[in-house]
Parts: sequence; C-alpha cells; structure tokens
Amino acid sequence: MTGPTPAFWQERFETAQTGWDRGAASPQLVAWLDDGTLAPCRIAVPGCGAGWEVAELAARGFDVTGLDYTPAAVARARERLANGGLSARVEQADVLVYQPSAPFDAIYEQTCLCAIHPDHWVQYAAQLHAWLRPGGKLLALLMQRLRPGASEQGLIEGPPYHCDINAVRALFPQSHWVWPKPPYPQVKHPSLSHELAVVLTRR
Repeated sequence: MTGPTPAFWQERFETAQTGWDRGAASPQLVAWLDDGTLAPCRIAVPGCGAGWEVAELAARGFDVTGLDYTPAAVARARERLANGGLSARVEQADVLVYQPSAPFDAIYEQTCLCAIHPDHWVQYAAQLHAWLRPGGKLLALLMQRLRPGASEQGLIEGPPYHCDINAVRALFPQSHWVWPKPPYPQVKHPSLSHELAVVLTRR
C-alpha cells in the first residue's frame, strides 16, 4: 500500500506524536451541531483517532460508528467513551475496504482524506459515496497544507497531504454531490495550517 501504514500511525500514538489532536472535538463540528446543520442521525467518523468527535456526537444522541485501522487509536477512542459513560461503535477497519451494514445518514470527514496517500483518494471517495444514503451529508474539513516541494517540484508530501479544493471537486463531482457555493469557512488547525469547512449532499 502506498503511503502511511498502520504501523506508522501506531508509532505516532505510542510516542505521543499526535500534533493534529486538539484535545477536544473540532470547533467546526461543534458549530455544525449548535446551528442545526447536523442533527442526531446514523453517522460515521472515518479515521476517528482518539475519538473526540465520536464522543461529542455520542453525547448529543447520534448513532455513531468510529473507524480507524490503528489499534492504539481504537483503544483510546473506546477508553474515552467508557470514561464518559457514552455509547458508540468504534471499529478497527481499513476505510478503503470497509462496508457498513446499512447506509449512513451522514459522514464526518476531518482527518482521513489528508492522512491517506493521494494514490488512494479516488477509492476512498467512492467508498464515502457508497456508504451514504441519497440525500445524506458529507461534512468535510479539508486540510490546507501546501508545501514548497509540492508547489515547486510536484512532490507528494505528507501526511497530512494538502487537500487542494480543485482536486477535491474532481474527487466529489457535481454529478454525484451537491456543492455549496464558495467561499468556505477557514478553521484554524493545531499544525499551524487551516482547514476549509464544506458540507456536501449526496445525490
């Protein structure tokens, strides 16, 4: 497999190299919850990591499935839920092959696309489309982390990989998704970069 392996991410968790972890749910997720953009439903959180967003959604009455293929992340997310007295499913799974038992109403995509090597983006985008019911929402935070090597020499540098908005529009075309009009909100990130917040609706 091209790109980071489960062992790579396992080491990051074991050695506390988790600079992407805010220590709380993303402020954009909280905003979407507070303004009604996202209401209780059956939702997936691919690449859930330590489970902050899984716990936030569970606390607000969602039927949540968190997915991660790193054992340490799954254990940490389950521990967070147990400590909070919360109920949600956290499964160790590869998002490129995972198949849900039933379609989801929504998917919260924050840390998975930017963690997957771009060679696998087309496959991952197809997975997200297949997981969602028609009319379901994909709530995405797109990492903006363009490095000089990428812009000047075409190098593929990451993770996190830069989620260029034009590339993302090609991955999630209008024929399959309803796009809101830009500009999109910028969400500050602990890595000194930012994310673009976009809500797509599956056709």
